[in-house]
Amino acid sequence: MCGIWALFGGGENVAEQCSCAQKIAHRGPDCFRLESVRHFDRCVLGFHRLCINDGEHGMQPMRIRKYPHLWLCCNGEIYNHKQLRDQFGFDCETECDCEIILHLYERGGVQFAAEQLDGVFAFVLLDTNRRQVCFARDTFGVRPLFSLKEGNNVLAVCSEVKGLIGMIKKPQNGGAKPTIKAFPPGCYEVCDMSDGGRATPKEHGRFHAIGDMPKYNVMAKPSTTSLRIHLPVTKNQNHLDMIRLLLEAAVQKRLMSERRVGCLLSGGLDSSLIAALLTKNAAKAGITYPIQTYSIGMEGSPDIAAARKVAKHIGSEHHEVTMTRREVLGAIDEIIYCLESYDILSVRASMGNYLLARYIKRETDSVVIYSGEGSDELTWGYINFKKAPTLEAADAEGRRLLEELYLYDVLRSDRNTAAHGLEVRVPFLDHAFTSYYLSLAPELRRSRGGVEKFLLREAFSGTGLLPEDILWRPKEGFSDGTSPADNPLHLLIRDFVQNKVTDEMMENATKRFSVNPPQSKEVYYYRQVFERHYPGRADLIPAYWSPKWTGSKDPCARTYANYKNNDI
Repeated sequence: MCGIWALFGGGENVAEQCSCAQKIAHRGPDCFRLESVRHFDRCVLGFHRLCINDGEHGMQPMRIRKYPHLWLCCNGEIYNHKQLRDQFGFDCETECDCEIILHLYERGGVQFAAEQLDGVFAFVLLDTNRRQVCFARDTFGVRPLFSLKEGNNVLAVCSEVKGLIGMIKKPQNGGAKPTIKAFPPGCYEVCDMSDGGRATPKEHGRFHAIGDMPKYNVMAKPSTTSLRIHLPVTKNQNHLDMIRLLLEAAVQKRLMSERRVGCLLSGGLDSSLIAALLTKNAAKAGITYPIQTYSIGMEGSPDIAAARKVAKHIGSEHHEVTMTRREVLGAIDEIIYCLESYDILSVRASMGNYLLARYIKRETDSVVIYSGEGSDELTWGYINFKKAPTLEAADAEGRRLLEELYLYDVLRSDRNTAAHGLEVRVPFLDHAFTSYYLSLAPELRRSRGGVEKFLLREAFSGTGLLPEDILWRPKEGFSDGTSPADNPLHLLIRDFVQNKVTDEMMENATKRFSVNPPQSKEVYYYRQVFERHYPGRADLIPAYWSPKWTGSKDPCARTYANYKNNDI
């Protein structure tokens, strides 16, 4: 996890514009470099580094002796960099995983390079020979990238929106305000560079789509085709075996780190599986220290009790953090600034995430943090999926939620950890695992007997990896599980904002906020805070995250009818 910032053909006060790069210093607390590219006027590349691999040689912008015309800034981890080096016979100069991108680009261009990468990444690659700059972002958008555009020109890019705010004081020639947009996941773009450093797009394309098998070598092709296995398997291996094998492989490959590894643990199915697989495989990877796990909640939180049971079962060094009403409400402003969103569910879920990440940074030495994010969208984990009218509708909704992860849960996961100089890793969004899982028939992936994620639970049932009651524990939203049932978080916040947003303010909400007007006082309050930090940037999210087929206006699962019976 690092921070990218780049300027292409800046204004008259380049030094002032470059100061914006410091707004994302939290993403890379270990070192910082700001470098002017002499081949173009007012072209600057900036990089904040969180050192995870090859501490001596991995600083960026990266240049290597073999290709001095290439400049690379990459925020990411490339898990198959050693395999690619051997496959193509590349002579790499460092042990940094990102160096492989330079060799792949020179071999076949940016699309070819991106297609070969098993990992998460967002990168800027400047080619002074071809006078072009290239961008690419991983399939699910696990690593962020935003662009600032004026007309058709890319003025700047950054890992977070805050590093682009204030870059342009006044539009050129009285034109429209420059736009800030998230770079789309699974895509690449090539821009021509002018002598003045301006970047003009000339090619944009998709190198990988969710559900498609990647083009690099993987352990298994989808179930609808013949299997290509690189790990020991039995002749009678079925889909349950493959789910276990591929998820464990996803955890194993993400152990690539020279810094201490830990895991978020809510006590729910997803984080518990990842924590258990992590502790199981840590010693095999040469890790000698105990794996730390972390949970957070208020007094009476069901998550705290469940996480404690999991930690005891897997033998982790467990940390419990108790959050108070005062801490939650006092952190709302900084959470929204960190998050760069006013989406109601994202803000609520960030309250526990943000405070827990802050604890990890202050009280432990873990830097690489595993998480169970992405499973709910992939495995139809939200309980509203049980009300889907057809399996086809459920499948379509699951894929839509996966495609929008970068706007909501993946965004939340990245910002809350990055704000405290931590790197999050998400095995459930592994290319091979997600592609295989989505290739299975919807009939296999549906809930059974009122139990969501039945297939995933069934795959690990009876293995002893987790206690069976944890494995079959009903879905509890993170913002729900961190608070007690008799005093849920969403009601606590509702009471807090009641006197801060008047009825008159709500009556005029549509006039004041034409984009995504708030429908509740809670959202209105969040929107006010957001506008203070990011004025006029409400279009950063297309809509509020909202579940289908529930009949509830609030995304909190505890507001659904018959929630206690887990049957909506």
